[in-house]
Amino acid sequence: MKKYCWLACFLLPLQLWSQDTTMNSLVKDMDTPAVEKKEPVEIFSGVKAINANTTEMTGKGKMDFRITHNFDDIDGRGGVFGRALGLDNARDVRIGFHIGLTNRLDVNFARVKGAGSVNRLYELAFKYLLTQQLKDDPKHPLSIALFVNAAVASAKASGLPNFDASFRSFSDRLSQTVQLIIARKFGKVSLQLNPTFVNTNYVIQNDDKTMFAIGGAVRFPVTRKFNIVVDYFHPFRSAASKNFFNTVDNTYNPPTDVVYNPSAFKFYDPLGISFEILTAGHTFNLNFTNAAEILENRFIPRTTSAWQKGKFRWGFTISRKFVLWREKK
Repeated sequence: MKKYCWLACFLLPLQLWSQDTTMNSLVKDMDTPAVEKKEPVEIFSGVKAINANTTEMTGKGKMDFRITHNFDDIDGRGGVFGRALGLDNARDVRIGFHIGLTNRLDVNFARVKGAGSVNRLYELAFKYLLTQQLKDDPKHPLSIALFVNAAVASAKASGLPNFDASFRSFSDRLSQTVQLIIARKFGKVSLQLNPTFVNTNYVIQNDDKTMFAIGGAVRFPVTRKFNIVVDYFHPFRSAASKNFFNTVDNTYNPPTDVVYNPSAFKFYDPLGISFEILTAGHTFNLNFTNAAEILENRFIPRTTSAWQKGKFRWGFTISRKFVLWREKK
């Protein structure tokens, strides 16, 4: 019996030492710092470049209040003294509320004046961040977001037949945009691609109801607080639609129609150039663009002004962020 007691006394300290060593090992592993979390890359300064959406998000619990204003053509009738290079007239105004429901999901509400016959628009939009570029992380080289919106025109329906605003029902007032946004920052230069699909529920005879466009944006930093931003869209309008708007009577009857009407509509690619100024509380953009309208649903299918003819305009965007709520700790 004494032999077993001595054996137990010998083995017990070894077992306790073994348990202590195991515990120390576990504690040591717990003290090892976790893998460093990579920081997201800020590709653009805001949720929009000029006309194009970006992959930037508002942030959970925050609201980005944005006012965008487009004036009239710089070379319009009246010139410098008569119309102050277009500053006397407002072509389009958008007042938008961009709210971050999560860090990856934004919801947008906006009121848009509209520059054409389809005006007084309300916009509801969502943007979801699919993936985000991270610093020094080759596994996350791109930021990709999906943007969708629906806009409704609240203006009174026109009584004219075959006119843009000849609405016969509520659905005729609706239009939709779906846009995939792919962006990356190369050093200090930001590049972006915006494949876009626009659907307009009501269009006049021989116009395109659905239209695909490819767009893009680039940002060049000049100083820490000053950037130059450029964005561009090329809509793929059908040949039948182009011919229709170029005919004498806007009724295309090939092959007898001849395209020579000087007052006919001609469409151009929207191009914008902006000087972006960053301050402690605001982001201010001084914009120059040939697109009179601000909403994607309108400026992609309906830009009829050309830069080379002086048909571009001043504009500005002011952005201010607010905190709506904070997470409870």
